[in-house]
Amino acid sequence: MPHTSPDDRGLTPPPLDRLVELTRDLVSIQSTRHLPQERARAFAFLRNHLEAVEGLALREVESGGIGSLVALPHGIAVPDVLMLGHVDVIDHPDPAVYQSSVSGGRIYGPGSGDMKGQVAIMLQLLCDLQRRRPGLSVGLAITSDEERGGEHGARFLFDELGLRCGLALVPDGGSLTDVTVSEKGILHVRLHAVGKASHAARPWLVPNALVRVSRAIVAVHDHFERMRPDDLAADDHWYPTCSPTICRTANDTINCIPADASAHLDIRFPPPHTVAGMLSEVRRSAGVDVEVDVAMSAEPTHLAPDAEYLRITEWITGEPTRLVRASGGSDARFIAQHGTPVILSRPLVGNLHGTDEWIDIASMGLFYRICEAFILRRAGA
Repeated sequence: MPHTSPDDRGLTPPPLDRLVELTRDLVSIQSTRHLPQERARAFAFLRNHLEAVEGLALREVESGGIGSLVALPHGIAVPDVLMLGHVDVIDHPDPAVYQSSVSGGRIYGPGSGDMKGQVAIMLQLLCDLQRRRPGLSVGLAITSDEERGGEHGARFLFDELGLRCGLALVPDGGSLTDVTVSEKGILHVRLHAVGKASHAARPWLVPNALVRVSRAIVAVHDHFERMRPDDLAADDHWYPTCSPTICRTANDTINCIPADASAHLDIRFPPPHTVAGMLSEVRRSAGVDVEVDVAMSAEPTHLAPDAEYLRITEWITGEPTRLVRASGGSDARFIAQHGTPVILSRPLVGNLHGTDEWIDIASMGLFYRICEAFILRRAGA
């Protein structure tokens, strides 16, 4: 059975009511790509809580108009453990959905599981640890562009600002007893075709840019469908995939052939495939009538599991852990490329990026205790 009461190892009962309150407050902030004032409000919310804790040095930075917040104990530039999360969430057409509800032991609302519930856990844990053990070598970094690729968030912090740590906890993948050890690479591409504007009643007169892009979408998508090995199990998705996500023209007249058109594809791929290899596949499949530009890319990431974290997870939950592979990507790749160990697991979440996204409250408490015990164990406490 899971351990949920105080014990002689210095652990405390997880503050579930507090975690629920913090999560719901964060969900109500519409911190999307197109609302910088709301992202700023999310950081102000975090800052207000962190400033109430003595001994923490807060640093707010910006890159490309995107903000990040780093909280470290005074005098510690390289914490032994750094918790990393993001407050940005995806855009939903109806702003009224950015609210939360509690039902059946879950918090529902956009961003609750990706990853405002986890941010609430890390915020509360840092505050609790610093109050109980001032100067403990643990910090917190929060970014606001993970959903757009992390270029101005985690990448900026680690590649340009020089942020470093002994080990990073990134609760943006895996599950409570599933620890991610491999993530697929990412390739976001834009297809663009040029034709000529003309009346739609005479399609034989000009090349149709939208038709060119549409054919390229189908050609690339079908090519990647054929890359799936025949001998894989139905639930094994460890192969390259292609998802068309956007197709548009500037034209808004039904009886006008558009002069140009574009589309975006989201491509994920495991090793030994590479960004260069996947890009070559896309260009070859798209054909000569379509330009292919890279919007964002990242190579596959390998994360080495921490044996102590696995043991503590099993002790807290009473269940065995699993090492898993992830089709999605996370900010963990920006840390791992510097040779820093990264732990990628999180509470139980579901319906990510949906309006009914959720996070399980009991698992939030277990995850709080896992991280607390792991950090204290590393500190010899």
